[in-house]
Amino acid sequence: MPQARQDKPFFSRRSFLQASAWAVAAGALSSTALSAGQALAVDGTATEEGERPESRLVGELRHYQARKDDTLVDIATRMGIGFVALRAANPDVDVWLPGEGTEIVLPTQSLLPPVNPKGIVINLPEMRLYHFREADSLPVFYPIGIGREGRTTPLGSTRIERKTEDPTWYPPESIKAEKPELPDVVPPGPENPLGTRALYLGWPAYLIHGTNNPYGIGRRASAGCIRMYPEDVETLYPTVPIGTGVQVLDEPVKIAWVGSALYLEVHPTQKQADQVEISGYFEREMPANLINRVMRAAGKDKGRLNWQAIEKAGMERPGYPIQVNV
Repeated sequence: MPQARQDKPFFSRRSFLQASAWAVAAGALSSTALSAGQALAVDGTATEEGERPESRLVGELRHYQARKDDTLVDIATRMGIGFVALRAANPDVDVWLPGEGTEIVLPTQSLLPPVNPKGIVINLPEMRLYHFREADSLPVFYPIGIGREGRTTPLGSTRIERKTEDPTWYPPESIKAEKPELPDVVPPGPENPLGTRALYLGWPAYLIHGTNNPYGIGRRASAGCIRMYPEDVETLYPTVPIGTGVQVLDEPVKIAWVGSALYLEVHPTQKQADQVEISGYFEREMPANLINRVMRAAGKDKGRLNWQAIEKAGMERPGYPIQVNV
């Protein structure tokens, strides 16, 4: 893949190449009308009326036509997308039998999280990791697996303390209590749940690492660590220096301007992600204070809001940007 220009958005090498190759092979790859790289204003950051601080739109929304034996689980893994994110983007598609020729939305476009765009940023509801390699450049972003209920991934700021290739895993006592059959030491290899790369955080016992179970990506399935597809963590690993800052947030709602268009991006909460795992669906619920947030972001243009689009984005939580003004 050619070197990405800093003024153009891009996502992980594996995700982009696989999504493009498979979808082109299926004859079904297309982009939306959103133009990439335009200036944005992230909700909650304006200080003067009419002033819109700049941010960016990253990635490109794409589509894929399901094949005869596809499932959403298979498509998510093949395309390098998280399962819950793919399910949220396609709520009316059967998880286990989408049907040959069914158009599947690939949620590979995103508004940047409303935080300092530096180092690594992890947004838990998105189940996505953003890596800002250089100041003022667009990030690479990757799907991730996060901590399950009772073992949630912590929020806040930390940093990368050390890195290891082919790590050895020492199961902590809390996990051995759940699985007493585990050995005291798991050496590198196909049975090691850390995969081939591990980046150790300043929070003891928490890591960003690969996995030997790709089906856990895009799900709340870990004991609190951040899991990545094997190819993605191997791409990320050499580009992250020790000392890189890491921000972890829990923000299911993002609002931003793209030129003269106001966009709203809403993801399922962590609780709703658990419901998807149980039944394939989640209970629809409008995010708290969403209307006020959208109106505040709209400012003097609040009379141009499309309330039907706002309700769709808020209730369905498809996880990709939707225009909410006219």
